[in-house]
Amino acid sequence: MKDNFFKDRKHISFGNMNRIAGSILFVILSFIIVNCASTIPDPIYIRVSQVGFLPGDLKSAVVMSQSPIPYRNFKIINTVNRTSVYSNTINDSLYAYGKFNYCYQIDFSKLTLPGNYRIEINNETSVPFKIGNDIYNNVVDSLMLFFREQRCGPTNPILHKPCHLSDVAGLIGDANYSGKFSGVDLTGGWHDAGDYIKFLSTTSYTTYMLMFSYDFDKSKFGFDDNKDGVPDVLAEAKIGLDWMLRCNYSGDKLVTQVQDLRDHSAGWRMPENDSLQYNRLGYTGIGKNQIGMYTAVMALASRIWSDKFHKFDFAKVCLNAAEKFYSIRNSVPNIDSSQSGFYQDHTFYGKLALGAVELYITTKKPMYLDDAIKYADSAGSDYWWSYGNLNSLADYRLAKIIPRFAGYILNNLRFFNMKKDSSIFHEAMAYSWGSTNAFLGAALQAILYKDATGNSNFDSLAIFQRDYVLGRNPWGISFIYDIGSVFPKHLHSQVGFFHGGYLPGALSAGPAPEVILNNYNIKRKNHVFDLFNTEQCKYYDDFNDYITNEPTISGNATALFVFGFFSN
Repeated sequence: MKDNFFKDRKHISFGNMNRIAGSILFVILSFIIVNCASTIPDPIYIRVSQVGFLPGDLKSAVVMSQSPIPYRNFKIINTVNRTSVYSNTINDSLYAYGKFNYCYQIDFSKLTLPGNYRIEINNETSVPFKIGNDIYNNVVDSLMLFFREQRCGPTNPILHKPCHLSDVAGLIGDANYSGKFSGVDLTGGWHDAGDYIKFLSTTSYTTYMLMFSYDFDKSKFGFDDNKDGVPDVLAEAKIGLDWMLRCNYSGDKLVTQVQDLRDHSAGWRMPENDSLQYNRLGYTGIGKNQIGMYTAVMALASRIWSDKFHKFDFAKVCLNAAEKFYSIRNSVPNIDSSQSGFYQDHTFYGKLALGAVELYITTKKPMYLDDAIKYADSAGSDYWWSYGNLNSLADYRLAKIIPRFAGYILNNLRFFNMKKDSSIFHEAMAYSWGSTNAFLGAALQAILYKDATGNSNFDSLAIFQRDYVLGRNPWGISFIYDIGSVFPKHLHSQVGFFHGGYLPGALSAGPAPEVILNNYNIKRKNHVFDLFNTEQCKYYDDFNDYITNEPTISGNATALFVFGFFSN
C-alpha cells in the first residue's frame, strides 16, 4: 500500500508539473503575442495636395491616426532617385477629426527645389506630388474641358452630340407665349450640373467669372490652346453670353430657367436622347438680383468685345442690354426665385452693386458709381461665397477706385481666418451644399484683397483652401476628376455615367453636413470613404449622390479663377 501510495503520488506530481509547465508556456506565449500586437501601430493616413506646390508656397500635410504615432520624424523623398531631400520633426497633435483622435500637421515649406516627391513616415508614404512653377497649368486646362461637356444646343460640345435643339416649347409666366407651339429660341448655354436644366442665375455667374478672370489677368487667362485668335476663356464665355441675350426674348422680359423638375424624373439618359427634348418649358421672371448679374455680365462683355476684338456692334448690343435692364431695377421685385426652388437668392444689393460698378467702368457715368457705392454699402460683408454671395466682386471693383471698400473683403477674410484656425484641415467656412465652391471662394477673396491692397496676410488662407480641394482633406481625395492620384470616379453626372465615370475637369461639390444629408433619401452603393466620414460631415463618391458628388458650372467657374491665378 505504501509503495503504491507513493507511486501514485509521484505520478500525480509529474502530471501537475506538466500541466503547470504548459500553463506557464501558454502565459509566456500569450504575453509575447499580446505585447507584439500592442507594438503594431494603427495605420496612418497622410493627406497632402496631390498636385503639389509652387516653389515659394507654404507647404504642409496632415497625418491622421487613431492612436498616438510612436515615431516623430518625417522625410521628403525624391521619387526619381529615392533620395531623402528634407526631413524634420512631427510636432505634437493639437487636433482631432472624427475617428482620428490624433492629427498632426507637418511643414516642409523650406523645400523649394523643383521635383517629384512623396512624404515618408516610418516606411508609410503619401501620394506623389510635385514642386514646380507650372504644375497648375494642367488643372486649368482640365477645368476648361468641363464647360465644353456641359454645353447645350448646337455649340460643339464634347462627350455628347448637339442636344435640346427645340428649346423651348413654350413659356410659363407670359400669357403671350403659353401656347403649345409658341416657343422662343433658347438653345445653347450650359446644362447647370449633372442634370439638363439651365438657369440664368448660375449661367450669369459662370459667364461673368470667365470674363472677369480674363480681365483680372490677361497673361494668365489669355491662353489660346486651339490657336483661333480668341482666348479660350472668352470663347467659352461667349456660349453663356449668347444664351443670356436669347433669354431677353421680348422687351424687358427674361427667361430665368429652362426645364423643371420633370427632368429629374425622366431617368438617366444622354442629352441628345432626352425623352423630354420637345417638352422643355422656359420660365419667365425678373428681380433686382437677376438684373444685377445680367447688367454686370453685359457691361463687362461690352468692354471686352470692344477693347479686345473691336466688335463695336456686338459691344453696343451688350451695353444697350445692360443699361436697359438696369434702368428698370426700381420697378421690379427685390428677389426673383427659380421656379424649381433651386438657387434661391436672399438679397440683391451685392449683385446690383456689381452691375452698377461694371456700368460705371464701361461708361464712366458718375451716376452708376454713386449707385454702386450705395448698394455696396447696403450689402456690406457677406462672410460666405456662392453664386448668390459674391459681394466681394463689387467691393474689389470699387476698392480700385475708393480704397475703403477693401474693408468689406477684409471682414470676410478675418472671419475665414478664425474658422481656418479651428481645424487641422483649415477649412475657411462651415461645410455646406457646395463646400468646394465655398472654400475656393474664400481663396478667391484673398486673391482679390491682395491685388487691391498689396497685403499678403491671407496668402496662407488661399493656399490651404486650394490644397484642401486637391487632397489635403480628411478623405485624401482630389475633388477634380483626373487630377491627382485619388479623385472622384462616380460623379453625379448623366454624361459622365454613360462614359464609365469619365468627366474631365469636373469639380465635385464635396463634403456636406449631416443636417443637410438627412433631408434627402439617397441610395448609395459606394462607401469606400466611410472611415473618414463623421457624424457631422460626410462625402460619398457615388453616382446617386447629388449633394456631395455633383459638379456644377458655377463651382468650376470659381475653381478656374483660383487655379488660373496659381498657374504660370
